[in-house]
Amino acid sequence: MALTTLDAGTALVVIDLQNGLRHAPTAPYPVPEVITRTAELADAFRAHGAPVFLVRVTGAPDGWDATPGRNETPSASRARPEGWDQVVPELAGHPEDITVTKRTWGAFHGTDLDLLLRRRGITQIVVTGVATSIGVESTARAAHEHDYHVTLATDAMTDLDAEAHRNSVERIFPRLGERGTAAEIIELLARTRP
Repeated sequence: MALTTLDAGTALVVIDLQNGLRHAPTAPYPVPEVITRTAELADAFRAHGAPVFLVRVTGAPDGWDATPGRNETPSASRARPEGWDQVVPELAGHPEDITVTKRTWGAFHGTDLDLLLRRRGITQIVVTGVATSIGVESTARAAHEHDYHVTLATDAMTDLDAEAHRNSVERIFPRLGERGTAAEIIELLARTRP
């Protein structure tokens, strides 16, 4: 669906824009472009008093809690540099933002994201981040199942594979909610929020 509305209770949910993924080989957009567009969205949300949720993924150093299907086992896990799981500086440092830490692909399972959203009266989320077909899609599916209105900022997300990104954007996301560019969402936010 094309972008038409933002509820009064809309929040930005940013998936896995963290130091360890900054240089991942992605398509169709490089991660730095996604970070820039997401930072613009976050600034606009903050300026209009709308909450920003920064979701980061982490794991135990020995990999015991790795998500199944990631081709990682505890013995095969690779060491990650210090700070790999910290939100990128372009988005960090805003005390009003809410950080959610996850250990699976999606931001709802095993976290308090749903509770944090509901306590703030959030009925709609705008989702950005990496990877489109993994963390972003998993979060969007769960949000839809939790009865949130879902909006996907299609140029503020990217994937490890261009075809996987295209499949999510063109085939999956229209079933879950509305889609728009970061600029379109910012424009709609300016028109609908004081």
